[in-house]
Amino acid sequence: MPAAHMKTRLTAALLCVGCLLAWLGGFSVAAPTKAHAIGERSLVDLRSLDYTGRNPALRPTAMQRLAWEVRGRTSVDTKLEPTRVRLSDPSLFETPLLYWNGDQAFPPLSEPELQGLRRFVEFGGFVIIDDAAPDQAGFDASVRRELARAFGSAALVRLPQEHVVYRSFYLVSRPVGRVQGPAYLEAVEQSGRVAVIYSRHDLAGAYERDNLGNYSLPVLPGDTAQREMAFRLGVNLVLYALCLDYKDDQVHAPFIMRRWAGRP
Repeated sequence: MPAAHMKTRLTAALLCVGCLLAWLGGFSVAAPTKAHAIGERSLVDLRSLDYTGRNPALRPTAMQRLAWEVRGRTSVDTKLEPTRVRLSDPSLFETPLLYWNGDQAFPPLSEPELQGLRRFVEFGGFVIIDDAAPDQAGFDASVRRELARAFGSAALVRLPQEHVVYRSFYLVSRPVGRVQGPAYLEAVEQSGRVAVIYSRHDLAGAYERDNLGNYSLPVLPGDTAQREMAFRLGVNLVLYALCLDYKDDQVHAPFIMRRWAGRP
């Protein structure tokens, strides 16, 4: 097994403990405390993809805001200053999660980048692709072209509404972001797991804030409930990325047990 593969799978396994703690935190009478034994290297990095043709001014604080929300809502410790990486960079394999967004067409990935994308997914990585301009064709066409190159022309399919990603932490009835968008997510499955999620809802647009802490963009058609559901979907995606191997019928076992015990 390649060293990078082992490192990514080990990282995902360790981080899944944080996911479990997030669920089990409700059983404790006292507020759960966060473990910092491993230090900075144990923090979950919501790392964004850097690529040729990317708009550098697009949603610059969104992953930082999502990192804060994941840390505040769960027991998963996140890096509050997420990093960026290119698909050809060996450090790509240091985290199991990669966020890829855009609002315009971009040139084809190089062969080393395409190989990096394939290997990242094959080694257990999870990619979130977020179309920030779903009313335009540019980014969407480029993404579909690259996913077809990497995984085959039929690899991207609609994700069933009953998929566990909609309830990996919160119960989410449908995907929404800055815009309501389609009532489904699309996905690429590898070895019996969803390895790539494609959202045409501009999730990051719902998270982005300015330097004063105000949300930068309105949600459409929306209200605060839509923005909250966008955050819940983001939390679900992060938790799914860290716990790829849990069973569908076990996702809400702690929740069900608390309800049976008469606890919230």
